Amino acid sequence: MNKAELVVAVSEKAEVSKRDAEKAVNALFAEIERALVAGEEVKVSGFGIFEKKERRAREGSNPATHEKITIAASNSVSFKPSKALKEKLN
Repeated sequence: MNKAELVVAVSEKAEVSKRDAEKAVNALFAEIERALVAGEEVKVSGFGIFEKKERRAREGSNPATHEKITIAASNSVSFKPSKALKEKLN
């Protein structure tokens, strides 16, 4: 499912216009992004937790030349599904 399909699904489930659903979806993603950039966790009960993860610098290798290289430290987003979501998936 892509963003456009998500907007249509939200529009149908919430019985609102596609324009209003798109505003809601965009606002949701913007708030999640804001919280993650600020270093906060986003906990959605019954769904899961989005959190910022810091990756340490590490050593890797260039696959073409097998030369050792240093991979810089970076930040990433992690998602941990809730127990209820895990049970629905399995």
